Amino acid sequence: MVSRFVPGSCARTQLHTEIELSLSCRNLPKMDILSMSDPMCVTYTRPFGKDKWIEYHRTECVSNCHDPDFTSKIVMPYRFEEQQLLRFDVYDVDDGSSNLDNQDFIGTASCTLGQVVASGKVKLALTDRGNTDHGQRGFLLINAEQVSNERNDLLTFKFSGHNLDKKDWFGLSDPFLEIYKATESGDYILVHKTEAKKWTLNPKWAEFKLTVHSLCNGDDDRDLKVQCYDWNWSGNHSFIGEFHTNLRTLKLNRGPQNCYKLINSRRQAEKGSLKESGFITLDYFRLEPIYTFLDYIKGGTKLNCSIAIDFTASNGDPSDPVSLHYTAGVRQNCYEQAILEVVSIIQDYDSDKAFPVLGFGARLPPNGSVSHEFFVNMSPSNPYCYGVSGVLEAYRTSLRQIQLYGPTNFAPVIRHVTQFAQTYQDGSRYFILLILTDGVITDMNETTNAIVAASTLPLSIVIVGVGDADFSAMEQLDADKVALCSQQGVKAARDIVQFVPFNKFIACGSPHTARKLLAKEVLAEIPTQLVGFMKSNNIPPNPPCSEQIVLPPDPDRLNL
Repeated sequence: MVSRFVPGSCARTQLHTEIELSLSCRNLPKMDILSMSDPMCVTYTRPFGKDKWIEYHRTECVSNCHDPDFTSKIVMPYRFEEQQLLRFDVYDVDDGSSNLDNQDFIGTASCTLGQVVASGKVKLALTDRGNTDHGQRGFLLINAEQVSNERNDLLTFKFSGHNLDKKDWFGLSDPFLEIYKATESGDYILVHKTEAKKWTLNPKWAEFKLTVHSLCNGDDDRDLKVQCYDWNWSGNHSFIGEFHTNLRTLKLNRGPQNCYKLINSRRQAEKGSLKESGFITLDYFRLEPIYTFLDYIKGGTKLNCSIAIDFTASNGDPSDPVSLHYTAGVRQNCYEQAILEVVSIIQDYDSDKAFPVLGFGARLPPNGSVSHEFFVNMSPSNPYCYGVSGVLEAYRTSLRQIQLYGPTNFAPVIRHVTQFAQTYQDGSRYFILLILTDGVITDMNETTNAIVAASTLPLSIVIVGVGDADFSAMEQLDADKVALCSQQGVKAARDIVQFVPFNKFIACGSPHTARKLLAKEVLAEIPTQLVGFMKSNNIPPNPPCSEQIVLPPDPDRLNL
């Protein structure tokens, strides 16, 4: 959609195209004494307004290979009006650690995304970090293709082989398949490699999944080349044969149309025979639609956001200028800044922009009883605050009525929202709990138990850390690397927590850039978590509603 033209202004929406980059390397040097290298490529970008490289993508590691074709693709937005800088570092992987310092650096290459898009494919010499030794460290090949806007369905395949050629002198073959798609430039790009089946001429490969985009970019008639090899430890795999097909044929599923002769033209030329080198059959095929965050919103799923504010004494006395809750100054305090910025982001995703705002860790009027679950506007019959201004007003008013106390317990407000999420498990509503806190938590075990219990429900929790406290406990709750586990030994069904350190973004320079970075971080996991809940419960989106729905921005496409 083209935005309205206003002379003398700046368009609010940047148009961009999704681009898929396929990476290969050629003539890599040998880094290991007793075997060939095990290469991996790491891609970095340098976002607009930043002066440092940010890791964007890592390929898989290809064992014993100096000419790897990586199956892992890079999908990124291409914005023609920006110079999008890219850097590619190639490593020889020596151990299973994710720490790149533990791997052998092979070489690096840099370019812009525009250069790749303009030519369709580029060949870059790998150099050392001093930008010397051109070509002595091998080459990086990059192929670019625009991603189709067609629906990206998920495909499941299962293949088997029959009567394959024997390639080993003292045993049977160890066959595996490589699947390539044709590109607009006439090249073939590797999209999947199966496992090798040991000592058999009649292999049955494990089931695997690919998206329509990765297999053929939405084109049912695009040529697919399937090659069969006998695996060798040295990395010099023996070619058995190949065949060609396309998605339209594969969709016909099992049958004679998906039983293919393996042809080895070199073998046929040497032996003067037209005999095939075996057969490959499609044993199983399934197509499943992949639904997106906005598919559910268009289908009427309502998003309901609740806000919880930390009123514990660890924030400091509100009358003290160093307090995170100090309100007598000219400038907004840290909580006011966080409410203004974060709620401004999250309100686009709330169906009615009416927020129940909870407080915890305070003593309440009239008798000073401690509460870890109270409504900030002091109105249990109507706890809603409308928009950012309503939330700010209720927050400021409450500070004059309560006493900051403690301890810092998250579990009560989590269980409060969990009660509502339990009522709506049919996909009609999804809940977001936004917790603003200074990071000092005293009920870690109870909070962990509450999150694990909520992990099966339509709920996401965004924890925004305010101030400069130690947020290591929040990182633990985020559970991006290690799944949360309750005291009873129950693992979380899915990751539902996202932790965001607010000060990191406020201190990053330009307010405009800071807001965009903050928005992307706050919303980073909500779409995936919502879709994950729906998928785990086999809930498809409803057809688009006939009533007009104002769609929020797609978090997956927020441009920085």
